[in-house]
Amino acid sequence: MLSATSRAPEGHMPLAAHLRELRSRLVKAIGAIIVTTVVAGLFYKQLIDVVIAPLPGCNPLEGSNPAGSERCGIIATNGLLSPVTLALKVSLTAGLIGASPVWLYQLWAFLAPGLRSGEKKYTLIFLATGIPLLLAGAAFAYAVLPTTAQLLISLTPDQATNILPIDDFLDLATRLVVVFGVSFELPLLLVMLNLAGVVSARRMAGWWRHMIIGVTAFAAIATPSGDPLTLLALAGPITVLYLAACGIAWLNDRRRNRRTTAGTAIGPDEASPLPALHESHHSS
Repeated sequence: MLSATSRAPEGHMPLAAHLRELRSRLVKAIGAIIVTTVVAGLFYKQLIDVVIAPLPGCNPLEGSNPAGSERCGIIATNGLLSPVTLALKVSLTAGLIGASPVWLYQLWAFLAPGLRSGEKKYTLIFLATGIPLLLAGAAFAYAVLPTTAQLLISLTPDQATNILPIDDFLDLATRLVVVFGVSFELPLLLVMLNLAGVVSARRMAGWWRHMIIGVTAFAAIATPSGDPLTLLALAGPITVLYLAACGIAWLNDRRRNRRTTAGTAIGPDEASPLPALHESHHSS
C-alpha cells in the first residue's frame, strides 16, 4: 500500500498527499507575495506617484480647469489613515505582480504531475508565456486608465470642481490591473487543460458563443467604472486570446492524432488506451 506521501509509478497520488502538496504550494506562493509586498512597501510613495499619474489633476490654487479645456479634478487624500490604506493597497498590488513568477510556477508545478513526461517540457514555455500575459494585462489596464478617468470626469457639471480622492482612484486602478492581469491568464489555463487531456480543441471551439457572452458579462461586472470603453477594452483582448488558445489546442490535438494514427508505440510514461467493453467481456 502506498504511503501518504508516495507516488504511484504512473504519477498518481493519494488524496491526502494531494492536499499536502496543495498546502505546500500555497504556502510558497503566499510567502513570495508577502516578501515582494514588504519590499514594495519600502517604495510605496514612488509607486503611488506612478499609479495616480493618469489622473487629470488641476492646480488646487486655480480650482477648476479653464473653459474649453479637458475636465480635471483636484487630487486629494481623505483622512489621517488614508496614507496607510494607500500604502497597503499599492504594496499588495505590486507584491502580486512582482511575485507572479513564483505563484505561476507553483500553480504549474501542482498541475504538471498530471502530464506525461513528454509534455512536461512545456513548463518553461508556460512560465515564459504566463508572466508576460499577466504583465501585459496589467499594462493594458494602466494604458486605458487615463481615458477611463477622463471619460468619468467629463460627466462633472460645468459649474462644479471635481475632488478626486486618491483612495477611490486607487481602488479603481487596482481592480482594473488585477482583473486585466488575471483575465489574460484564462487562455493559458485552457491550453494547460488541453495538454493535460482534460479539454479538447473541438470542445473549446464549441464554447465560443458562451465564452463571448460570459467574457462580456464578466467584463461588465469586473470593470469598476462600468463604462463601455473599459468593458470593450477588457472583453476584446480576452476574446482574441481565447481564439488563440483554441488554435494552439487544435494544433496539439492534431499532433496527438497523428501519433495515434501512425501507431506510435506507447512509452512507459504514457497511459495505454482502455480496452473496448465487448472485448473485455469476451475475454472474461
